[in-house]
Amino acid sequence: MYELVQVNERTYYINCPAKIGVYLAGDADVYLIDSGNDKEAGRKVRQLLEKNGWHLQGILNTHSNADHIGGNQYLQAHTGCRVFAGGIEAAFTAQPILEPSFLYGGYPFKDLRHKFLLAKPSEVTPFTAPEFPAEVQLVPLPGHFFDMVGFRTPDDTVFLADCLSSRETLDKYAVSFIYDVAAYLQTLKKVEKMQARVFVPSHAEAGPDMGELTRYNRAKVLEVADCILNCCREPATSEQILQRLFAVYNLTMNMEQYVLVGSTVRSYLAWLRDEGRAEPEFQDNLLFWRAI
Repeated sequence: MYELVQVNERTYYINCPAKIGVYLAGDADVYLIDSGNDKEAGRKVRQLLEKNGWHLQGILNTHSNADHIGGNQYLQAHTGCRVFAGGIEAAFTAQPILEPSFLYGGYPFKDLRHKFLLAKPSEVTPFTAPEFPAEVQLVPLPGHFFDMVGFRTPDDTVFLADCLSSRETLDKYAVSFIYDVAAYLQTLKKVEKMQARVFVPSHAEAGPDMGELTRYNRAKVLEVADCILNCCREPATSEQILQRLFAVYNLTMNMEQYVLVGSTVRSYLAWLRDEGRAEPEFQDNLLFWRAI
């Protein structure tokens, strides 16, 4: 864990739970793509950079989930590097309390205020700032989160952030976190046609072709959508649908899964409503969903 893997002439990744990209911009100047999930991840990354004689100039954040920005504060404090983020992700990176608040739908109780959902805040520089490395291309990848992006380095390595889950993860957990299902499906279509020398997803193996994995992710999304519809053939609340979904996929409920999968279920229901495949209705002051 935390070993450095070279994938192209000037591009590497650090193998860890959410892969961290390393782009060597000059003889010794580097930019990270994401920073890991906490201070300890940041410390390990700093040690690795120092071992190679590299100087950290900036962190390019793909999105603001805590496992991607958790090392920001430590690295920024110890190196003075900039943290680059864009759109809504910039607000969440600067004010990380927004993530558990968004997921829970209110002020998060203490069981949700921990490093897996609540990173430390960092000072953010927008992607449009002149200090951003102009040779690195932004690749919009919305869907998993609000304004998630990937990055293409000059040696044609594309970091795909969280738009793809591994087969093993999907087979085990089935329901990956999605904020906007329609945008996510469009991103999958885009990634399926994308060309690069190497692709580096955060939570799957790197490689030159993501076509098969992209199709597997799409199939799982459509499978989960059908499962949710089956869970509300008779009117059901989102909580009942969540319970039934966990039973179908033999999942175990905890606080993190409650907010992450619960939010995802509501996103699926919103998409199904927009697609004319489900509709909400009120009964006894409760919101029910019914498949059409």
